[in-house]
Amino acid sequence: MPARILIADDYEDNRELLRLILLAAEYEVLEARDGEECVTSAQHHVPELIMVDLSMPKLDGWEVLQALRADRRTRAIPCVAVTAYAEIDRNRALQAGFNAYLAKPFRVGELLEVVADLITARALQGSTAEACGEI
Repeated sequence: MPARILIADDYEDNRELLRLILLAAEYEVLEARDGEECVTSAQHHVPELIMVDLSMPKLDGWEVLQALRADRRTRAIPCVAVTAYAEIDRNRALQAGFNAYLAKPFRVGELLEVVADLITARALQGSTAEACGEI
C-alpha cells in the first residue's frame, strides 16, 4: 500500500504540480485548499506525511502545525514547510517544529528525497515503538 501524503496549498497550480510529482512516484495523494481543511483531513485520514504551504487562508501553515502537534492523532506526522520565501522562513520553520523545508519552485529530486527520507524515518520509528511495546 503506498504511503499517503496530504498536500495543503491554496493555489490549485501548486497542488497539481505536487500531486503529479507524487503520483508519478506512486504515493497516494490527498489535497487541502486551506489550513482548516488540512487539519480536518489530517485528523480523518492520518497521512504518513503532510506538505504545508506557509501562506494559506483560514489557518496559515504555522497555525496548521500548531494544531497538528496539539492533537494526539496527528502530532507524530512529519510535516514539510513549503513556501516561495526561501531564506526568510527556513530557520523559523525548522525551529517551529517542521521536519523539513522545501522552497518553491520545487526541485523534483530534492522533493522526492525529502519525502522518502521522512516516510522511511516515520516507519522506522513506528517499528521501534512496536518492538518496545509502546504502541
